Amino acid sequence: MVGIQESTTIEQDNTDLLREAGLRVTRPRLLVLDLLRSTPGHHSADDIGTLLAEKSTPLPRASVYNVASALVDCGLVTMVSVGPGSARYEYGAPWHHHFVCKICGAIQDVHCVLGKKPCLDPDDIEGDVEEAQVTFRGTCASCLRAIPA
Repeated sequence: MVGIQESTTIEQDNTDLLREAGLRVTRPRLLVLDLLRSTPGHHSADDIGTLLAEKSTPLPRASVYNVASALVDCGLVTMVSVGPGSARYEYGAPWHHHFVCKICGAIQDVHCVLGKKPCLDPDDIEGDVEEAQVTFRGTCASCLRAIPA
């Protein structure tokens, strides 16, 4: 009985998040939001589709992309660009930057510390800042260890 109550609470929480973000509550949005909130990490749209199918809640690929885009636009989900035509999605809180390994593609979270480079105070910019992302690219520690000396 506790599992059912927890499930109902989580679904209500996701419903509230969608409404507060100004989105209609739909089954695909609930499924994708629940998956991203309950599965930490950086997921491609194909990963999301596969994980949903494994839970017996499949969605068409186009629906996954459309839902992910809507969740990014309203700020519930963050999209990380890991290269041309390749994006990863994660639940959006708390805000942070990313490090992407150019060899293996691993993504690591990098916490933003205001006052430390490369973060800037948005008040120092003339104009209306709507979004800021910093993506560090390089070689991760695992790949560096694998390179012969």
